[in-house]
Amino acid sequence: MTATDSEPISFQLNWEPNGFQSPYFLAREAGFYEAEGLEVEFVEGHGSPFAVERAARGESDIALAGASAVLAKQSEGFEPLAVAAVTQKTPAAVYTLRDVFGEELTEPEQLAGQTVAPSATKTRILTAQLLANAGIRDEVELLEVDPHTHHRVQHKVVDGTVDAAVGVVTNGIEIGREHDRTADELPIGDYLDIYGMTLVTGPEFADENPETIRSFLRATAHGWAAATRDPERAIDVLVDRNATLERNREIERRKFETAANRLQFTPYTQDHGWGVQDPARWRRLGETLSETALLEGAIDPDAVWTDEFRPADEPIVAEYADRVRPTAE
Repeated sequence: MTATDSEPISFQLNWEPNGFQSPYFLAREAGFYEAEGLEVEFVEGHGSPFAVERAARGESDIALAGASAVLAKQSEGFEPLAVAAVTQKTPAAVYTLRDVFGEELTEPEQLAGQTVAPSATKTRILTAQLLANAGIRDEVELLEVDPHTHHRVQHKVVDGTVDAAVGVVTNGIEIGREHDRTADELPIGDYLDIYGMTLVTGPEFADENPETIRSFLRATAHGWAAATRDPERAIDVLVDRNATLERNREIERRKFETAANRLQFTPYTQDHGWGVQDPARWRRLGETLSETALLEGAIDPDAVWTDEFRPADEPIVAEYADRVRPTAE
């Protein structure tokens, strides 16, 4: 198939371009999608719930979105279908500045007696579960979500209004760098076995375009592998797409390398390959969300994902960890 007769496909991002998304931009720049006969249009997003809903409605062919948003939208009556888990752990993290917290933050138990401000409802839920697992939920003042953006939460840490905040990995590094202060981060994914980012489609697109989805996943796996092996190239492509990111190049690279080295590899990935989804992990996430007010109705974690389209017999997928991880460590 030539470039002139490539199949167009819309790819809804969860947010504006950033380091976490660099593998997809590299996959397009390196020609991996084109080699699969795909012409991929990237669409900037407004959060994971927005991305999931667009995919479920058929307004975008494939979307990048957090797993918790997939289940939340299922509870609203939509039928999103996760076709791959691209990060096996959530990117959520508790972060602080050491001169505010009083010591280096290394364990959840240190949050006892502290005030913590989450950036979003979903990160608040994960933090509550983290604290409950550590046996200190009643000892922490976990604030309600501020109606403003996560940047307002960052400011609360900077001025010492709160002891710590919850966002995503690298948020702490960003404010530490900006204010020339020492920051610490506690990745929630190191303590909760639940998914981070997934690739999602809708039931109609899945029924009518199974080979297109397989081609997209195969090309995307190549993009992740190439970016993990050469992060600088991946960030170059990202900055070419959005020149304003040049001033934060180091942070964007940290975002990707954190996702590549700490969030995408688990023993389950080692055994089953790139993009694999574990039913037990989906069920754990469902149990966590069901204990909150986030869901609007019933959910079925077993119905919200499928491994049908993942080209598990392809070497880049099946042998992903063995081929890529040694260069990432």
